[in-house]
Amino acid sequence: MKILVVGAGATGGYFGALLARAGEDVTFLVRPARAAALRERGLRVVGRDEEWAVEPRLVTAGELREPYDLVLLSVKSTGLDRAIEDVAPAVGPDTAVVPLLNGLAHIDALNARFGAPAVLGGVAKVVTALDDSGDIRRLAPLAHLSFGEQDGTVSARVERIRKVLDGAGIDAPVPADVLTAMWHKWVFITTFGAVTSLMRGTVGDVYDVPGGPALGPALLDEAAAVAAAAGHPVPEEERAATLAVVSAPGSPMVPSLYRDLAAGRPTEVEHLFGDLTARARALGVATPLLDLATLHLRVHQRRVTAAAGV
Repeated sequence: MKILVVGAGATGGYFGALLARAGEDVTFLVRPARAAALRERGLRVVGRDEEWAVEPRLVTAGELREPYDLVLLSVKSTGLDRAIEDVAPAVGPDTAVVPLLNGLAHIDALNARFGAPAVLGGVAKVVTALDDSGDIRRLAPLAHLSFGEQDGTVSARVERIRKVLDGAGIDAPVPADVLTAMWHKWVFITTFGAVTSLMRGTVGDVYDVPGGPALGPALLDEAAAVAAAAGHPVPEEERAATLAVVSAPGSPMVPSLYRDLAAGRPTEVEHLFGDLTARARALGVATPLLDLATLHLRVHQRRVTAAAGV
């Protein structure tokens, strides 16, 4: 199976590196600066008592010449439009596109560009980050990639992809309804992101002060209410798992959105929060805390954009 991984960051780079290490035919579509760094150092995975590297096969925009069997699309939502155009030559009539973005707006964009039959749903759960050297650092043991057809069928191509992922040591469950799984991940990531970004601190920083323990459950209630109104109620066990993350005393955990915020980088505010709160309004669900988080992140985004002269 010919596999193209779009982006070699903390998520796509990690799963792509596992596939390459297993001997799969993997190519990474990256920007020129990232390509130069990877050619010099290799694609390295470090942390949690492991350190290994692969020599990645790389292409940059404009160098794609033929379709691939599988495209793993792992980019920030802010780069989605450009990534769609860059990857277009790699998407043929038999290509399966599996996006690993959070939220749901990207599905509409990909369906519009490539047709819904080409696009699968995908949910990545992995705790990794790029360090200052450009290496992928594993921060926690969690790492799995669930995916499936948008209509919920378990097709022959899903079985083929799952077999390839399993062979690379990737936990790759196929949920009964991948769009519901995407909604549930969206609820988790917006709850986690809002707790930390609104209060500008780690989960423990928030939880350990008077009034802090109430914030996580209140945000989760709002996000879960939107999912339920959209037809994707969050089961109690998933609510409990989310609360365990966002309501943990002393926890140093923060999401990647908070790391971007704290570093003065752009965030995925519109893709994650703007879209969710817009859907909430359309569904008649009140989300005052999520609206506040959205406003906070939009102010940051405007400052970052102004500073960059965009």
